[in-house]
Amino acid sequence: MPKGTLYLIPVPLADNAAAKSFTPYLVETINQIKEYIVENEKTARKFLKEAGLKIPQSELVIHDYGKHKRESGPGQFFTGLESGKDVGLMSEAGCPGIADPGADIVAEAHKRGIKVVPLVGPSSILLALMASGFNGQSFTFHGYLPIDKAQRSKRIKELESHAERFSQTQLFIETPFRNNQMLEEILRTCNPKTRLCIACNITAEDELIKTQSAGDWKKQIPDLHKKPTIFLLFHS
Repeated sequence: MPKGTLYLIPVPLADNAAAKSFTPYLVETINQIKEYIVENEKTARKFLKEAGLKIPQSELVIHDYGKHKRESGPGQFFTGLESGKDVGLMSEAGCPGIADPGADIVAEAHKRGIKVVPLVGPSSILLALMASGFNGQSFTFHGYLPIDKAQRSKRIKELESHAERFSQTQLFIETPFRNNQMLEEILRTCNPKTRLCIACNITAEDELIKTQSAGDWKKQIPDLHKKPTIFLLFHS
């Protein structure tokens, strides 16, 4: 029996951003799938409704891949795929597998010889890079930096050095409620001429994407508290 296909289904990055996020092909695909692997069932059902799901939600099979369900490994979610059913993988925000635990599901699919199909959708990392004006041919995403203040400052200096030495864009994030402290540390640590792009609440109605020198950012520091933000460093 042929195996099913694992579709990687992007979701909106912000509230009221459905029209910016869903392609016609994505809408067509979700209306042919009745089984999903998700991080949070409630928000997944909301995203499917916003995208234009016509299948009654009572007919869906949804596997919870939340933090406490991962301990037993990804194998438990593959019965449908192994029996020939197509399955959708959804992240909490953005693209599955990108800064997302769904990467483990994708890796398991490849091990089992299951076809993986990524659908077009919003990636905050790539959207921030596109809008930054920085080097899009050489870049590194570092995820979260150390929480310890001294270690974090040291890491920022390392990234700034990499940006200058290799002309490489350095991207990183912070837990939203610590964004303001991160920004303060960046401005305290970096050379005033180092360029910093702040990409905040991407695709939201109050989206902020702005690039200027660290020195210029000190003149007017934005409030990023509890707002999903990507920080990008570059030196040219």
